Amino acid sequence: MSQHLINEYRAELDRLRAASGSRRESVLREAFKDLLKRWGRAQDLQFIAEHDILTKQMTRIYVDGALLHGLRVPFGYWEAKDESDDLDKEIEAKFRKGYPKDNIVFTDDATAILWQDGAEVLRAKMQADDDSLLNLLTVFFAHERKEVADFNKAVKQFAADLPHVLAALRERIAEKNAQSREFAAAAQAFLKHARDAINPAVSEDDVREMLIQHILTEDIFAKVFDNPDFHQQNNVAAELKKLEDVLFKRGEKSTLLRALAPYYAGIASTAALIQSHSEKQGFLKALYEDFYKAYNRKAADRLGVVYTPGEIVRFMIRSADWLCEKHFGKNLIDRGVEILDPATGTGTFIVELLEHFRGNHDKLRHKYKEELHANEVAILPYYVANLNIEATYQAITGQFAEFENLCLVDTLDNVDALGIHSGHQFDLLGSLSDENIERIKRQNRRKISVIIGNPPYNANQQNENDDNKNRAYGHIDKRIKNTYIKESNAKKPKAYDMYARFYRWAADRLSDEGIVAFITNRSFLWAKTYDGFRKLALRDFAEIWVCDLGGDWKQKGDGGGANVFGISTGVAICFLVKKKKSSADRIHYGSQSHTLALEDKLSAIAHGNLGDVSATEVRPDNLGYWIDPGHPDFGQHIPMISEKTKKAKGPRGIDAIFREFTNGINTARDSWVYGIKDADVSSKISFFGSIYNAHRDGKKFDTSIKWSRNLKKRRKSGVRDSFSGKEFSAIIYFT
Repeated sequence: MSQHLINEYRAELDRLRAASGSRRESVLREAFKDLLKRWGRAQDLQFIAEHDILTKQMTRIYVDGALLHGLRVPFGYWEAKDESDDLDKEIEAKFRKGYPKDNIVFTDDATAILWQDGAEVLRAKMQADDDSLLNLLTVFFAHERKEVADFNKAVKQFAADLPHVLAALRERIAEKNAQSREFAAAAQAFLKHARDAINPAVSEDDVREMLIQHILTEDIFAKVFDNPDFHQQNNVAAELKKLEDVLFKRGEKSTLLRALAPYYAGIASTAALIQSHSEKQGFLKALYEDFYKAYNRKAADRLGVVYTPGEIVRFMIRSADWLCEKHFGKNLIDRGVEILDPATGTGTFIVELLEHFRGNHDKLRHKYKEELHANEVAILPYYVANLNIEATYQAITGQFAEFENLCLVDTLDNVDALGIHSGHQFDLLGSLSDENIERIKRQNRRKISVIIGNPPYNANQQNENDDNKNRAYGHIDKRIKNTYIKESNAKKPKAYDMYARFYRWAADRLSDEGIVAFITNRSFLWAKTYDGFRKLALRDFAEIWVCDLGGDWKQKGDGGGANVFGISTGVAICFLVKKKKSSADRIHYGSQSHTLALEDKLSAIAHGNLGDVSATEVRPDNLGYWIDPGHPDFGQHIPMISEKTKKAKGPRGIDAIFREFTNGINTARDSWVYGIKDADVSSKISFFGSIYNAHRDGKKFDTSIKWSRNLKKRRKSGVRDSFSGKEFSAIIYFT
């Protein structure tokens, strides 16, 4: 396999030379880049072009390529030079600038030189017919730090041990709650505060899990960022620390967490390998994602726990900056431009905004203190965001300053700052801590100019058996019903996806002018149920840009291909520009080819902005379709049926050919009640009935059968059913 890749590389290099007539590094390095990508992909390594590193000298450098582990820990690097350069002198110059020496390949058109662990290891002739290049790359890809190998083993063991640790912690909390009045009172006080400040639906179980997350993650942050006092300094963490101090007697915590000790040790040793602050951020984000999925996979899915690749974040920031200057004559760093990330997760967007503002410290200090805002509802990512943001600011400015504009709050419940609409709910906030509540109210007093981020991606629950529903948001859902759904022509529009809620919230929060930049599910581009959203977006915004990244595994053509999040649902970036009394009549639409691999998709947008995108101006049709216009305008014809005609009394109000219509036989359980033989159907229904009647507790439902909402209610009411097995009907069944 490896020799095959070398042969392909040499053939491609020959084609590039013949086609370009050039020996310049910028032309010929593409062949070697493809070789590294393919070889790395076979070892689950991701290739990142123009990878940035913050050196020990606090300068930013860009290597031509980096291969990263899944946890964003660097595996190795590549730097290319022209054949006319003196490669050895170029290597010396690069090392003086702070280039890594642990596992890096330097190449020109003639020679490859491998450095590992601070010393030159091998040289190879790029075009020689011998095995020197194969040997060099074999050694390069075989390099593995012991710390990384040990950590990978610890991660696997962590997933196996964590359920037992969680059970012990939950048992300990239950015992303490029953035996200690002090702990029970403290837990109830925290519960009241959490309901007031975070979410009215917060339960005792939620408080318990917040406490557990706090206990489990203290060491993680201390190891990665060398800040053991964070949990005592942070305004919300301090409240949880009080609960923890009441929970444990001396030595109890370390005893309970003993099984996870190799995991924490692995974090410490692996984090020590990461020199630059930006790579530590990537490591912590990936660590958080893996931790949360091991801790609670359903919650991770519901909250949309997945980090946004840095290339996409930087593209969105540069593009928002470009749009801000184009439409409002200001840049993001200028005073008066207030920026909010409403679902900040691990703080990626705020961190990259700080990096974007690097080099102008006076404006950066003001922006950091006054005009950067972020919200997060889950306690674990809230902690990560705090550390990421504050550590990044300190790395840039050389000064530590608390990031006072990060709020622990559910953005979709925080509706006090929205425009007044029918059914508007005013201030829902109480106080988790006086400081946190003041942060929220301070944010609500600000006129937000730019809303940017990655809203939670989880869609509506697909199956009642999943028991993993998104909660309802009264005010936002009513706004969706009165706007997107009201404008929809879909038979049964469902526009309550989390990202649709965030679009609705953001459109209301911006007031008269501003920019919304979200990366979300791409179904809003074409799905019938989002026609109301598309129509209103055209009215509410002056300019709309869409970068369609594809990746929908269920579609062929440009909807398919690699997915930038590794999920099955396609992804798109949408930029909406709002201006006073101005609406859009066209969409700027650009899409990536479905043939691109993941690293190529990220590389294509790694250094540009919307101004560099090859976009087509698309005029939406009158049915609310943005892309692929030209659907037949059925709205000009008399419908076959309509609800209005069915409900009309007398001839008035009739606007359809037929008055009566029905869904026909609708079982919603065809696989259970239809079959080829009577005996097959009888057996299936008997089994279904036995599971239904045997159910007792009304909480955890046996997933051997399909439970609908109504069936659950029926069983909870104590209704039992029986099957006689005497009546069957023959039908013609179409599929």
